[in-house]
Amino acid sequence: MKRGNGTALEKGAPSKKREAGATGNIISTMTLLYLTHRIPYPPNKGDKISTFNMMRHLSKSHDIHLGTFIDADEDWQYVEKLHDYCKSVCVEKLDKKRGMMGAIKGLLRHEPLSVAYYKNKRMSQWVDHILAHEKPDAILMYSGCTGQFVYGKTAAGPRTIFNAEDVDSEKFRSYAEDKNRFKKWFFQREARLLRDYECRMAKAFDQTVFISEAEAALFRTLCPESAEKITHRTQGVDVDYFDPDLDFADPYPEGTRAIVFVGAMDYWPNIKAVTWYVDEVLPQVQKRHPDILFAIVGMSPTDAVRRLAEHPGVLVTGSVPDVRPYVQHAWGVCLPLTIARGIQNKALEAMAMGKRIIATKDALAGIRPCPETKALVAQNSADLIAHSCALLDEDKAQIKEARRFIIDHYGWDANLSNYETLVFGQNSSERI
Repeated sequence: MKRGNGTALEKGAPSKKREAGATGNIISTMTLLYLTHRIPYPPNKGDKISTFNMMRHLSKSHDIHLGTFIDADEDWQYVEKLHDYCKSVCVEKLDKKRGMMGAIKGLLRHEPLSVAYYKNKRMSQWVDHILAHEKPDAILMYSGCTGQFVYGKTAAGPRTIFNAEDVDSEKFRSYAEDKNRFKKWFFQREARLLRDYECRMAKAFDQTVFISEAEAALFRTLCPESAEKITHRTQGVDVDYFDPDLDFADPYPEGTRAIVFVGAMDYWPNIKAVTWYVDEVLPQVQKRHPDILFAIVGMSPTDAVRRLAEHPGVLVTGSVPDVRPYVQHAWGVCLPLTIARGIQNKALEAMAMGKRIIATKDALAGIRPCPETKALVAQNSADLIAHSCALLDEDKAQIKEARRFIIDHYGWDANLSNYETLVFGQNSSERI
């Protein structure tokens, strides 16, 4: 395979048999066209955790044809792994130069730039080929930008699922709130055009799926003409992987008490969150607890994030082979997110490991309320300071109720069995 060139990789898949699903319905082997905006392997960040688990579960019983993009060179090594789950694969490099050219054209064509960035002729042609020759029973489009490759091509035939996850137009509206004049105009433009695009996709496809009831409810107010076709799914956690009883070496310096933030550190909401904590919260907490260590754990830290390590009591790790030791040995997990859409995997994973959480209300949006998890909700810097001090005043403890809550409500397999019925058309009007 040549990097940078779209490549359809055919590979035979063994025949599959399907018994009764979780709902009691028989789901026979079907063919799925599955489109994702980023390669669904390895499951090491938010969207890839979801797309991988969807692929893993659906491939047990169905033939998957996957169209996807790679935006990081190190991910090319995982392309062959996709054949463990998929009958054929089309991989396109998300080239930044070509993407920027697409975005510039989108600017001139009055299109949302986050969609125009993904325009790709070879991917579109591959989708046409799969539609014509494989005649899929269903099409699953994960992330809004993938809808453009299917839009207008399925007047009759396969069932179409537009898995938008979050109301991305609202994210850009939030971005505009504290920006200068040009950036404010740019983000407001993107929010307006992206909302029009999202509504157009929702109207065209059979179902539009969001990560939480809150996101789905919001989108119904923005696109009321498609309200009956809008639903939500439930996120999952690998509770065996995020097991607090596994034994990990303590990665923190001796004599420190860590509060940890985990996330991709080139993502603006995460950057804003940790900067807020370091600048406005940490110095005040250090007056009472000078041994506090605020650990920022996650891949691709920007220069601005790396500079935070110059502050006393701040650790910036960059990419780590395993985030679990950092969560297990922390006093708690802090999620000071002021911009957050959908459900935060980092919150669910922390609870699966029985950790106390300090979080803004937005960071916990979409997660079922459970007082027993003992989450500390902060509205401002004063709350974050008070909650951080209160957490450090206590002994480090495992919150067993938090883990039980995750096992009961956010296990992957049960949730994805329900999702499977939605993708292939059974009980599709029900909440999943």
